[in-house]
Amino acid sequence: MIYLGLGSNRGDRRDFLARALAQLAQSGFEISRVSPVVESPALLKKDALPEWDRPYLNLVVEGLTPHSPDEMLQLAKTIEQALGRDLSASRWSPRNIDIDLLLWNDERINTPDLIIPHLEMHKRSFIITPLMHLAPHLVIPGIKLSPLQISRQIRPIPLWMGVANITPDSFSSAGNVQTMSALETQFETWIEAGVHILDIGGESTRPGADPITAEDEWTRLQAVFGVLAKLRTKYALMPLISVDTRHVKVAQKALENGANWVNDVTGLSGSKMQALVKEREANIIAMHSLSIPVQPGEALDTTRPVDQQLLEWLDAQHTCWKNAGLDIGKIIFDPGVGFGKTVLQNQDIIKKTASLRQHGFRLLVGHSRKSFMNGFTNRVFAERDMETLGLSLAMCEQGVDIIRVHDPLNHIRAYRAWAQIRAV
Repeated sequence: MIYLGLGSNRGDRRDFLARALAQLAQSGFEISRVSPVVESPALLKKDALPEWDRPYLNLVVEGLTPHSPDEMLQLAKTIEQALGRDLSASRWSPRNIDIDLLLWNDERINTPDLIIPHLEMHKRSFIITPLMHLAPHLVIPGIKLSPLQISRQIRPIPLWMGVANITPDSFSSAGNVQTMSALETQFETWIEAGVHILDIGGESTRPGADPITAEDEWTRLQAVFGVLAKLRTKYALMPLISVDTRHVKVAQKALENGANWVNDVTGLSGSKMQALVKEREANIIAMHSLSIPVQPGEALDTTRPVDQQLLEWLDAQHTCWKNAGLDIGKIIFDPGVGFGKTVLQNQDIIKKTASLRQHGFRLLVGHSRKSFMNGFTNRVFAERDMETLGLSLAMCEQGVDIIRVHDPLNHIRAYRAWAQIRAV
């Protein structure tokens, strides 16, 4: 496979990325997958002009081409010029589009005009992060490390997952038409702000919640996937769609209707769910839990470190998944904050997310608005977004790969400022 890196920090950045992808496809580059779009501060020399300090949008595209590497380099330059880039301008100046050849199968190329793998890619989160979400275990020639391994040496750019719970108490009683219209508006706002993943759930897993059937859950979700299908006709670069379900039938219908990921609160423990994601080659989030819905008072052993217990569970699951023939690179680990842990254990997970990243899986944490915050806030659940944000930035420092929140818009704004100073 061939991997190209695209970036833009001028004008309508997302539109330039989409137009570059379209021109690559028209020129014979057969696109197989496109990564999430991540934002990063501009790389600048110390005496750069202040107006050059504009954040980039970046993505990595995977595909095949009949062109040689040199022909592909010339094609990239042609597309850059067609989209308005001045190739004679300073390398530090803003540009409509930048196209880099990152990887060419397992080849190493070193000529006066072209070096592959890209010399600086292992130092740049804006390359490694999107590449990691396409091919986490791909071994990079020369470097002899995978994007996932490299991301444990540098701080990755987090993907922001927005929570959309489609449960009866989430909607007003005004009727489905208004509800779906409001949801469409919300999704459009999230897409335009750069939310990376929309996590759609139709069953509550809170303590005391009543379980529902797969049929009832899909009834709640079906109209939402209709809204998402409509949005795909409007946006060339859509967020990933995750379905938050423990029901195999719901996961299957969601994947058939455009979902990219399955968010399995039962930890990918069932053979039918394993068979489904294997067949569909889907990414899946495996969350640790002791029971679904949550049983009040149920928790891990309080005499042992919580991260040790979680890693023991993950070791056992890893063996099970390998025996089932699953692609381990498509599994994302969620330690299950709020699911079978005490207040202090939940807080300890947040403190120790760096240790949970070292196991060979991408790490997702969903801590948003949860009851373990009761010790430091008396706000009602719906008003805990600022507390959630404080914890999220602490996890950004530790390098969590995916952060699941109810308020992704303010998280993206806060992270942009944090990253600018932290020089991600």
